[in-house]
This record gives sequence, C-alpha cells and structure tokens, in this order.
Amino acid sequence: MNFREKRMSRPLVLMPGPMNRSVQEGLAEGFEVIRLWEAENPDALLAERARDIVGAAVGGTTVDAAFLDQFPKLQIVSSFGVGYDKIDATAAAERGVVVTNTPGVLDDEVADTALGLLLMTARELPQAERYLRAGKWHERPYPLTPATLKGRRMGILGLGRIGEAIAHRAAAFGISVAYHNRRRKDVDFPYYESLVELARDVDILTIVIPGGDGTRQLVNAEVLAALGPDGILINVARGTVVDEAALVDALRSRTILAAGLDVFEHEPDVHPGLLELDNAVLLPHVGSASVPTRDAMGRLVVENLVSWFGTGVPVTPVQESADLVRRLGG
Repeated sequence: MNFREKRMSRPLVLMPGPMNRSVQEGLAEGFEVIRLWEAENPDALLAERARDIVGAAVGGTTVDAAFLDQFPKLQIVSSFGVGYDKIDATAAAERGVVVTNTPGVLDDEVADTALGLLLMTARELPQAERYLRAGKWHERPYPLTPATLKGRRMGILGLGRIGEAIAHRAAAFGISVAYHNRRRKDVDFPYYESLVELARDVDILTIVIPGGDGTRQLVNAEVLAALGPDGILINVARGTVVDEAALVDALRSRTILAAGLDVFEHEPDVHPGLLELDNAVLLPHVGSASVPTRDAMGRLVVENLVSWFGTGVPVTPVQESADLVRRLGG
C-alpha cells in the first residue's frame, strides 16, 4: 500500500536501534513503531512483521540491498544526519524506496565546531590547558605558538550548506576563502578545479564533503604535501575522506603543521599514531552534538515520515530520491 491508496491509520515503522528521544517521542503518536533493539528475538519479530513495515527511521544502520529486500512494502527510509554513506540510496530508489536525511538544522553547529577546531589547533589551546593542569605554568610560561590565524587562507573541500557557513565564519576572522567542488557554484569565493592546486594555494584545508566510495582517501599524501609545512587540516565531514596513514606520516614529519579532527576512518577506533601526536587535536565526532541540534534533527526525521504518509511528499529527500519523488507525484 502506498500513499495513493487508502491511508493506514498507524503506519508500521521500523527503528533498528536506539535514536534521539525526539524521534522516539515524535513517532509514538501517529505510528506503530518496532523498537527492534528491545525485542527478545529480533529475527523472529522481523520474520513475523517484515511484510507490514512501510517505513524505517535509522541512525547509523547500514541500509543496503539485503536490508531493503527484507521489506517488500517499504516506502521510505528516514535517516538521522546529513551524511548517509551507510545507506545505498541508489538501491533504494531502484526499489521505489525514498531516502531522506536531516540537512540544514545542524549547519551552524558543525560550522562552529570547525572554527573551534581551527582555533584549538592553530593556537594549541588543548596543549596549553594540559600544561596549566600539570602545574607547569609555575615553572615557566607556555611556549609561544608558531601559528596564528592572521592572514591565513582557507580552502574548503565541499562548499555545500555547511561549507558556506564555515566560509562566512572564516571571513569574520579575516581568513580568505577558496573552494573545490565537483562543480563551480554561484558564489564570490575563488573556485579550483584541482584539489591539489587548492591545497597548494592555501594553508588551511577544511573538509566538508560526504563520505562513500567516491570520496574515499581523496585527501592523500599528495594533497597533504601540497598543503605544506604551515598547513592545517580540519575535518568535520567523514574520516574516510582522509588517508589516515598518510596523515599520521605528514604530521610526524611536519609535512603539515597540524590537524584538527572530529571524525575518523574507523570510528570510534582512532589511528594509534594520531593519539601519539601532540600536533593533532582530536574530538569524538561531536560536530552536531548539542541537545537543541540533535532534537531538531530528530524532529526532521519524524517530519519526513509524517509528510510522506500524509501527503506523499517528503520534506528533505536525498539527491538519489529526487527523481523517484517526482515520478510518484511529489
């Protein structure tokens, strides 16, 4: 049954794992929800109810062809987060399943985190705090930091919503901005067709592109060498975009000056080489991790499901679902 047929009073939605309270509370009124992680026998429950599931609310669950094929009546996968590299949106579209994400509501929070990482990294603020806590200030002042933000140039890899929010914040710090995308945008910032050339012309490289096979290890040894000995790498996107082994080598050899990272290739595991380095500032993927922002993301997960089953039009379909939505009349 789809939205064109008689609408179900309480569509059955699968929630494979725990999600933000705003998702759980928001779905409670209008949907029947299978909270799979609470089931005594998840496999038996799915075997019994899989044919009735028409929606899924996911956060970090791998949604591939095998997952999708379990649910013949599935219409929509509403994902918590902007990135959806764990969801095969193309396979979903081929099966008539719409995928949505939560863009927009977390842009400012992630952009703030990127600038926070930049300040922490350039001015060695975490190291200075550790120095104070260790009582070393009594012995001598903290050493002068070699870097400043004054007069720096930032290259943004991925000038989407979050990238533009970072660019405007950087400008307020007096940092000039250029960018590399798959295609040029109608913005005032200089565009580089080559990532290596961008890295060569800037001394801050900020990563804000999606993960997935198309961007895996895009920032490699060549890009890091082009960034140079005064260069700072900031990553608030996906850890898979960076060749972590090459990054460790570049930091150890001072091929680049420092890195500020909120994401990692195999998180929550962090490359042991990064943990050993004092010129790497490391955060546990907290870019959007405030209560107001996560609640807003959760509400958008719910809004996508409510809108789809109410009108047949999702609020924020991902790019791969756009044609499908148009074809279904949205």
